[in-house]
Amino acid sequence: MKCLTIYCFLLFLPPLLAASTGDDQTTQFYSARGVVEKIAPDMSRITIHHQAIPGYMMEMTMDFSVKNTNELRGISPKDEISFRLVVGKNDDWVENIRRIGRSAETTNEMSMQVDMAGGMMMPELKAGDALPDYELKTEQGKPIHISDFRGKALAFTFFFTRCPLPDYCPRMNHNFEQARKMLLADTNAPLNWQFLSISFDPGFDTPQVLANYAGIYRGVDTNRWLFASTQTNVLADVTARLNLMVMRQGNSISHNLRTVVLDPAGRICRQFDGNEWMPSQLAEAVMQAARSPAP
Repeated sequence: MKCLTIYCFLLFLPPLLAASTGDDQTTQFYSARGVVEKIAPDMSRITIHHQAIPGYMMEMTMDFSVKNTNELRGISPKDEISFRLVVGKNDDWVENIRRIGRSAETTNEMSMQVDMAGGMMMPELKAGDALPDYELKTEQGKPIHISDFRGKALAFTFFFTRCPLPDYCPRMNHNFEQARKMLLADTNAPLNWQFLSISFDPGFDTPQVLANYAGIYRGVDTNRWLFASTQTNVLADVTARLNLMVMRQGNSISHNLRTVVLDPAGRICRQFDGNEWMPSQLAEAVMQAARSPAP
């Protein structure tokens, strides 16, 4: 499966600076410095090991969007840079990128990854493989298993409620929101499907927190969309089998993004990596999976 690493972080402190840009009254700007680790071939994204951003986040390695790709001309991995992080209502990006030096070493992101499976390497699942029958806890505080959804196409993604960057966890939930609307409105769509949003921060994301958070995206209509959390032992196996990376560093969580669609037999039909897929793609994948033969 394609692996696209995208990180988001747990943030607690108030914004360093807020300003208005056009009609958006909530845009926030943060000055930062760091070392470039990777630049996408089309220069639309840059991976930076940045220093702590006062008032916003601790030192981390993160993948950022770049709107003005011309700013990356002359920039290469291991360059020390200054930049500005812009966080809007629905997206975030970096700008004003300036080279200020050259680093002798750069953080190897692979060395930061925690082997959540306790040192035992699990084979990564691929299309056609069955997902193990994991146990989760729902927003009602009740245990459920993946097998409870047999006979339905199941689309699930991972998030945590305190994720603040709109490009990451919030985008996953907005995509689920829009895809669900499409499926419910399509009179030709099959009826045997279910959405599931899974938090990997059970210590904070209690059933009550999940229920309140779900209402932001789902409203009062709970039809075919459930929120749940996963415990550490389950997450250990999930991370290995889906190439999901979840790293806890102090009070922060960094992770990449995985969205998976299972067929009615519990087999993987489609995996979406990263955050660049559209709700219509998810809706189409769910319809195709739902029409697969039941177990």
